[in-house]
Amino acid sequence: QVQLVESGGGLVQAGDSLRLSCAASGRPFSWYTMGWFRQAPGKEREFVAAIKWSGGSTNYLDSVKGRFTISRDNAKNTVYLQMNSLKREDTAVYYCAAAPSWGSEWYAENYAFWGRGTQVTVSS
Repeated sequence: QVQLVESGGGLVQAGDSLRLSCAASGRPFSWYTMGWFRQAPGKEREFVAAIKWSGGSTNYLDSVKGRFTISRDNAKNTVYLQMNSLKREDTAVYYCAAAPSWGSEWYAENYAFWGRGTQVTVSS
């Protein structure tokens, strides 16, 4: 079992930056692919970014490439999502998740453990 707790969300203006954090506990954090997903009101949950257990590979939703950066610190059992140049369409609840493998990291169904989410609201 892995417990995940997100933090760092908030209300910002378009163009601002935020850094989300996800602290993990339970099974060894370094075993897992870590991902960020988001869900906006009235929309389905969508993949945002993922990072392999080693940190050597990452994957991003096209619309966030060049603006968001995912990283992890296995010594601190924490994964981060640095979000720059935020847009109104980035407004959503952001969820951290852990998957046992890399290869289909964009599919929510591959993630076994989920956090409760943190709200990000971007105003214009």
